[in-house]
Amino acid sequence: MGDDPIEPQPDTGYDDAGVPTFESVREKIEDRIATSIGAQELDSETPEGRAVEQQFEDRQRAAADRVEQIRKSMREGEH
Repeated sequence: MGDDPIEPQPDTGYDDAGVPTFESVREKIEDRIATSIGAQELDSETPEGRAVEQQFEDRQRAAADRVEQIRKSMREGEH
């Protein structure tokens, strides 16, 4: 009876007190980051994703143009 080897317990990701191990937390974070990056890549390849990206760029350009107009008008008012 005493010759039976003790089988290793599977790694549950938690210690005996029920606290998540560092490795399990790190794995979850890495999985979420990978999923997020993958979703962004897929989204940027869809027509809808490209349209949103184009809208953002258009707004950025419009904002930069407006700031430049304001700066010009302020310089003209100084003279």
